[in-house]
Amino acid sequence: QVQLVESGGGLVQPGGSLRRACAASGFTFRTITMSWYRQAPGKERELVAASTRAGGSTNYADSVKGRFTISRDNAKSTVYLQMNSLKPEDTAVYYCNALIWSSGTPVRYWGQGAQVTVSD
Repeated sequence: QVQLVESGGGLVQPGGSLRRACAASGFTFRTITMSWYRQAPGKERELVAASTRAGGSTNYADSVKGRFTISRDNAKSTVYLQMNSLKPEDTAVYYCNALIWSSGTPVRYWGQGAQVTVSD
């Protein structure tokens, strides 16, 4: 059974930092692309950052490049999102995601999500 359990998040002032973590189980973590998405009120869910299997490559949304870093610890089956220089427009619910292929069909699994609020 695939499980993604997230931690971290909360309220931070502009310019501050937060780190989110996502502990995975139920699949071979090192072989799976792990991503972080976010959804702000009234907006569609968008990709923030992704790390291909074994951390071979990463990619970021233009809006977070140079400020956010995705990393993974394959020994702990955990993916992280370090968020620095946070801006009010980063306020959203952030979700961990695992893209797993099953019988030739891609299936997305989601963590429970957590609110990140950037405000004075």
